[in-house]
Amino acid sequence: MSEPIIGLTCGLDYEAETCWLRYYYQEVVADIGGVPLILPPMANDAIREKMFNLVDAVIFTGGNDVDPHFFGQLPQVGIGKIDPARDSWEIWLAQKCWQAKKPMLGICRGMQVMNICLGGTIYQDIHRQRENTMEHMQKAPKWYNSHSINVTNPMLAEIIGGERRWVNSFHHQAIDKVADDFEVAATAPDGVVEAIVGKNHPFAIGVQWHPECAWQQQDMSYGLFESLVKAADRK
Repeated sequence: MSEPIIGLTCGLDYEAETCWLRYYYQEVVADIGGVPLILPPMANDAIREKMFNLVDAVIFTGGNDVDPHFFGQLPQVGIGKIDPARDSWEIWLAQKCWQAKKPMLGICRGMQVMNICLGGTIYQDIHRQRENTMEHMQKAPKWYNSHSINVTNPMLAEIIGGERRWVNSFHHQAIDKVADDFEVAATAPDGVVEAIVGKNHPFAIGVQWHPECAWQQQDMSYGLFESLVKAADRK
């Protein structure tokens, strides 16, 4: 059997006129035995379909804030830079993965996109919209795990090795209303959603932390990617 092809979403830099993606993602996918394939934002439906059909699974990667237009809100004070072409493409792609039961892993922004694509919402800025929110934009190195999480979903707990883990944190947006087709799988001490798992889907996991930054340690971060590639290989 050939190695599964893992699609990696990427961002657009409108000023530099480039696509961008941190190299961690492609490195961990290749290390586990998958074939990484970067999927740039596209508007053409026919091209979108062809790109979707090329991959066995998708990783929705981190990046800029999501345009609140896509979850029925006006922009509020605290929202950061948005990438509307990427938002449109990734929401379409996440919906296709859900309908086809194609394995998908969402990381930080990627988890938020997965939630939005099925009718959920996000906080545009947790520090302005939630009370008693702790710091979620760590000043420590990216690989360092800065706060704990409580894991409530058995499958996720098995993948990452326990019900209480420590994770890194680089975000100011987070899930507010959880889509009906997802369940909360982990939370931070302040109640911020740290992971979601799809209901009635073989592998649809979103995490708020950045496992790609610590994959070389081959701890729970490695397990998330390994599980995705295995799910893609079985498809």
